[in-house]
Amino acid sequence: MKILVCISNVPDTTSKINFVENDTKFDTNSVQFIINPNDEFGLTRAMWFKEKQGASVDIITVGQKDVEPTMRKCLAIGADRAIRVDAEPRDAFQVAKEIANVAQEKGYDLIIAGRESIDYNGGIVPGMVAKYLGAQFVNTCVSLEIEGSNATAVREIDGGKETLSCSLPLVVGGQKGLVEEKDLRIPNMRGIMMARKKPLEVKPPTVEDIQVEFSSFSKPAPKGDVKLVDPENIDQLIELLHNEAKAI
Repeated sequence: MKILVCISNVPDTTSKINFVENDTKFDTNSVQFIINPNDEFGLTRAMWFKEKQGASVDIITVGQKDVEPTMRKCLAIGADRAIRVDAEPRDAFQVAKEIANVAQEKGYDLIIAGRESIDYNGGIVPGMVAKYLGAQFVNTCVSLEIEGSNATAVREIDGGKETLSCSLPLVVGGQKGLVEEKDLRIPNMRGIMMARKKPLEVKPPTVEDIQVEFSSFSKPAPKGDVKLVDPENIDQLIELLHNEAKAI
């Protein structure tokens, strides 16, 4: 079984976010980048298929050279090969099409992506990849088992979970539940050393028609001043909750 895991290079949520060039560009200075958490759950699940069923695991990222440290970490965790499409990710259409073009060329049985990235939270790339490839698609996936050419997946739905059976090839939009946080792997020294020797292929971009252009970014509005109410003054509290907070 050939598995492709889609990896996003995203800012650590503890990083301070700023914008430059008149708020039209994200400032990457002093920002720590990490593997997108939803992607990391998928990568760990792929490692289980590798160890238990002898699957081969490739990772793919659409990004420029600065994403390679994150890709090397994925290789240190246990992925066999890395593929970087040498383009700045601008929109979901571009990213999905680049991934689908590589997947079409190499013929993967299973593609695992995070259901969304924690920076833009678009949540549409896995479904678009499946559409381009004509593959089965399961989103918000929290459990996945593969037997031969058949897959059993569990996904979250409103009010519960749904179990699905489908055939490969399959695209999965995964999240926590594919594995738990305690199962995530930290690269050891042997893995880090081996990662330096594993292939990292750089492919030229194939998509030229970019659908989205960023006009500006803005931060959330700062929180307003806190109003203190005397605990004996219930009427004032009710008035504030009704007229200002619109909570009641």
